[in-house]
Amino acid sequence: MPVEIIGYIGNHNASETISAAGPVINLAHIGAAAAIHENGGFDRVLFAFHSTSPESILIAQHVASITAKLKLMVAHRPGFTAPTLAARQLATLDQLSGGRVSVHIITGGNDQELAQDGDHLTKDERYARTSEYLDIVRNAWTGETPFDYQGTYYRVDQAYSHVRPQGRDGIPIYFGGSSDAAFKVAGKHADIYALWGETHAQVAETIARVREAASSYGRKPRFSLSLRPILADTEDEAWAKAARLLEHAKALRASAAGEQLINVSARAGAHDPPNEGSRRLLAAAAEGARLDKRLWTEMAALTGASGNSTALVGTPDQVADAMLDYYDLGITTFLIRGFDPLEDAFHYGRDLIPRLRALVAERDQVPHHAEAAE
Repeated sequence: MPVEIIGYIGNHNASETISAAGPVINLAHIGAAAAIHENGGFDRVLFAFHSTSPESILIAQHVASITAKLKLMVAHRPGFTAPTLAARQLATLDQLSGGRVSVHIITGGNDQELAQDGDHLTKDERYARTSEYLDIVRNAWTGETPFDYQGTYYRVDQAYSHVRPQGRDGIPIYFGGSSDAAFKVAGKHADIYALWGETHAQVAETIARVREAASSYGRKPRFSLSLRPILADTEDEAWAKAARLLEHAKALRASAAGEQLINVSARAGAHDPPNEGSRRLLAAAAEGARLDKRLWTEMAALTGASGNSTALVGTPDQVADAMLDYYDLGITTFLIRGFDPLEDAFHYGRDLIPRLRALVAERDQVPHHAEAAE
């Protein structure tokens, strides 16, 4: 099946290798990023969520207003907005944008960050709350009559929404989380389950677990993989570029500009992370700096794998070929973003995305592939 390519629009120009400067919400950067992604053939873009960041749904609304076809992926954390209100907010944006909205549910794995927004539940409690939240959201999107809901965390009486998403099944739900509690919720609710850039063996294991959890609900979710591709004209140049990026990241973390970044990582327990996704990336990094064909883990090791931080390194042809290996495992969505947000997005659109789409189209002509991916 055709792959979906998701990019990333930050609120300003910054990364592990670029110090943030200027306003927290930089409209010029957001506008440039939106144009590059739309013109570069990306299907969708992610707007991230953090307890200290600008509100993702409002940034997404702005991008919807300055683009024509680029789809939106709004990171959203259950628990801080009533689920009936969240359902109406997302449905309203979907109508205003012409049906371009999806939501990425981020339950949250870090107790300290969640406490900044006043959430003191345990991880298992948060995932249980997320499941109830999504029960209500889906019902608000698709229910034909007012409904009651009685759960541990939510109770609604005669809930109903006059505004609905354009799609008859509601808005696509992407879902992240690698703990046992997360798999249970993913099996019930995820339309697309999202992984960070793990090894082939780790990805195959996770896909199997999510499929097993989903089977009891008669569901067949799709799967997304997040990566940081590093491209150059030759393989040697690409690996040299990766080494330079690592040195830039180290220098930034050692500088005054990087002091706040390091303090945030320390508070989050970056090198002893509380969330299973980060632990899995660090476990991969412990196996070596270069894994499988060209998976690079040193940036994840440096940053404590506090987010999407592993890369595929090589020429555009080599990286597209490595992504195809994940497609063969069952990945049909790739979230790709660079360490230089604007320049890398341009090169992905020009050099990487067309190659990957061509390889996938060619692979789909192989009769056994569809059966192997099930």
